[in-house]
Amino acid sequence: MDRLQSLEVFVAVAETGSFAEGARKIGLSAPSVTRGVNALEARLGARLFTRTTRRVNLTEIGQSYLEDIRLALSQLSGADNAAAGLASNPIGRLRITCPNEFGRIYIMPILTDYLDQYPDVNADIVMVDRIVNIVDEGYDLAVRIGHLQSSGLMAIKVGQVRRMLCASPAYIEKHGKPSHPSELSQHNIIANAPASRTVEWRFDGPKPVTASIKPRLSVSSVAASISVAQSGWGICRVLSYQVGDDIQNGTLVPILEDFEPDPLPIQLVHVEGRSAPAKLRSFLDFASKRLRTNILLNG
Repeated sequence: MDRLQSLEVFVAVAETGSFAEGARKIGLSAPSVTRGVNALEARLGARLFTRTTRRVNLTEIGQSYLEDIRLALSQLSGADNAAAGLASNPIGRLRITCPNEFGRIYIMPILTDYLDQYPDVNADIVMVDRIVNIVDEGYDLAVRIGHLQSSGLMAIKVGQVRRMLCASPAYIEKHGKPSHPSELSQHNIIANAPASRTVEWRFDGPKPVTASIKPRLSVSSVAASISVAQSGWGICRVLSYQVGDDIQNGTLVPILEDFEPDPLPIQLVHVEGRSAPAKLRSFLDFASKRLRTNILLNG
């Protein structure tokens, strides 16, 4: 078994948690897979798995090695595709992850237009409001809102969003419009978070201040909090892209704009560089152009 195949065997066993399942996944016999892993561990001088009668688990060294090998195999696959000429034609399955509301409002229309233009590409899009490890979970691209930690990943900035408070004109007419964060304690606050007695909201402005807010209503859905605010019941805190149309048509009104924190960048995050497959390179180009021309994200 050559070195490359032994690395593919290692990844298959790690992903399935079984020598037998790993063997089936890559079309080898179980004894061949076992010998391949044993030879790899002997060459490295380190144990990559702990074995039990029911399960094969990665050691700490194995987990770190898996992340590096996944990246190396991905880069090698991209190089192979380029050499074979496949990288010049968008083809295959594109896997994307993004925040729920941003995906619904912006990414889905872009993605469907992209698929219409490139019929040989299929796509999976997972919309979740958490940071996804795109290397470990096998995604080509992630949309991130906020400042990135150092990770070695590549990022393309396509816009920015504001963190803002808003309420309906009817609510403001009935309860007044707060002029300072300290006045929020007198209002019905809708929080986009699990139930909590208090939440900390940071404000900038002439003098930065952190206010302890006691929401009267906490919901896990951004869309639900916006809907409640539209009904005239209270004040919600959102990202500007989530209520862009509402602000434009007057359904919702910004509150405490002079105290808003600095905007957050919107970035397309990916792993591969020059050897990225054409499906990824073409989508990055397609999506970044569309997002950068959106006035709500770059106004």
